[in-house]
Formats: sequence, C-alpha cells, structure tokens
Amino acid sequence: MLIIAALVLFHGTAEAWTHSDHTAYRTSKRPPSRAFTAVVTHVTDGDTLWVSKGNGEQAIDVRLQGIDAPEICQDYGKSAQAALARRVLHQTVSVTSKARDKYGRMVAKVSVGGEDLGAWLVANGHAWSNHYHQSLGTYGQQETAAKQAGRGLWAGGYPVEPKLFRKRTKCHKS
Repeated sequence: MLIIAALVLFHGTAEAWTHSDHTAYRTSKRPPSRAFTAVVTHVTDGDTLWVSKGNGEQAIDVRLQGIDAPEICQDYGKSAQAALARRVLHQTVSVTSKARDKYGRMVAKVSVGGEDLGAWLVANGHAWSNHYHQSLGTYGQQETAAKQAGRGLWAGGYPVEPKLFRKRTKCHKS
C-alpha cells in the first residue's frame, strides 16, 4: 500500500522530460533562453562549434540543436565538418540556447546572416534532422528534400544515422 501511494505521489508530481540533441532536461526547470552574438572560432565536427563573445571571454562549445551530423570517423563526417567550417568559421553568428547536453555543451539554435544553420546543414545533406519516435523532427522537410535531390551524404549509398553508428563503434570516443 505504501509503495502504491508513493508511486501515485511521484506520478502526480513528476515533471515532464524533454529529449533533444542527446539531452534530457526537466521542462519546468529549463533555464531562460540565452541569446547573444559571437564569432565562430573553431568547428569540431558537423554539428558542434566553438564561439567567442570577445572581450577576453573563453570560447563556448555549442552543439547545434535539432540536428545530428556524421561523426568525424564516419563516412561523410569530415565533409560535414568542412561544409560547416566553410559556412561559419570566423563569421559572426546569433546563438539562442535553452539547455546544456550531458557533455556540458550549450545546445542552441545558431543562425548566420539570419539563416538557421541547422536548417541549412540538413537541407544541403550535411546532417540529419533529429528524429523523435514517428516524427522526422524540426528539419524533416529539409531532410526529405535533400534525400530526394541526392545532396551531400545522400549522394550515394545508404548513409547510417550517427545515433546508430555510435552504438556500433567507439571511434567517436577517442
């Protein structure tokens, strides 16, 4: 009886969890959005970059929200990194963040010249839209169009989604 009461109490007071970009965080405890402009100082891979606000502040590691790009050690990984670097390295970007992922990176929507960088990467075949259950995610339309046009990683063969690749190999952890 005590266990049932505890389960009912827990269920009644539990906060919703949202899963996004390898991140789980409580929606009711989400920090307010942080919006700022910064300059991209480094591109780690196809969905992670470093930005600096200047004034001697340390650069911030930013994971692009809503997408998943191939790992560097995966087919098309270095191409995705190079495409992102060509697009934003040393450019001023707008960053809007609401969370951090399990690795401590800021998870954010990033735009350059008013264009959503996540949408651009997916539309050009450099990344997947994050898929949720039956949904193609935020950039599902861009992903479908890139597939149909054979852009980027869709140009040949059958690309493996990074989340499946990470389960099969450990090369990305080195």
